[in-house]
Amino acid sequence: MCRLPTKKKPDWLRVKLPSGDQFRAVKNTLSTQKLHTVCEEACCPNKAECWNAGTATFMILGDICTRGCAFCAVTRGNPAGMVDQHEPQRVAEAAAAMGLSYVVITSVSRDDLPDGGASAFAETIRSIKRLEASPGVEVLIPDYRGNELDIVLAAKPDVVAHNIEVVERLSGQHRHESFNYQRSLEVLEQISRRGGAIAKSSIMLGLGETDQEVEESMRDLVNAGARILALGQYLQPTYQHAPVQEYVPPETFDLWGERAREFGFEFVAAGPLVRASYKASEAYVQRQLSQSGSA
Repeated sequence: MCRLPTKKKPDWLRVKLPSGDQFRAVKNTLSTQKLHTVCEEACCPNKAECWNAGTATFMILGDICTRGCAFCAVTRGNPAGMVDQHEPQRVAEAAAAMGLSYVVITSVSRDDLPDGGASAFAETIRSIKRLEASPGVEVLIPDYRGNELDIVLAAKPDVVAHNIEVVERLSGQHRHESFNYQRSLEVLEQISRRGGAIAKSSIMLGLGETDQEVEESMRDLVNAGARILALGQYLQPTYQHAPVQEYVPPETFDLWGERAREFGFEFVAAGPLVRASYKASEAYVQRQLSQSGSA
């Protein structure tokens, strides 16, 4: 269970309690379709807000991650190659039932699979794109490159996100050893270079990074081709996870948002409770898609 254990929480940290008919409708849809969400598995503080708005971030390929990072609440283990072949269709059915115009899909890391789960991402994207409403699709992928990334991009998602998570100095300390800061930048470079999808990434603050390191990471991401950036506060999900080093005030996030735009990001979502899959970027993406469609 997520308890946000760190003491001396700031006044802005007020996690909303679940409530409302829309919240229950989303919960029932997800339960009926037997789907996982990052909202629940990663202890997202925005679950009540998003579910009450009728949105959710689907987490495919199960709820057991073969890696496991120091900041992440998702269960670590070995799924032993298990894949639910019917999950892509159930995600599409849930998106249709919820009336979503924009669908966000992420996954656990699946190093036990030959393609890391890339084909499951692709089939889920195609299933959603076949819906009559044809929602926009954003995917938040592991560190796929080469053929794995080709498989995902061939399904034509609108946004492909991959998170560097933390500044370079803290990457080895907080991310699983299989991840690598430079390799993550290569993922974003390949997404941007191959075209057809908007590249997106995110950085967590509050883990001991310096201002200079944050700026260096922003510069690295822009140079790698990322057009959307999410900046949020790290919140310790349990006592077993990395502790918060600093609660960054909302006004500082505002300043970081301005700085990120100066670096060249086309859209920035910055705030204490912003998460990589937070719905703040949806309006921007939908506007871009509308403009490209009318061109």
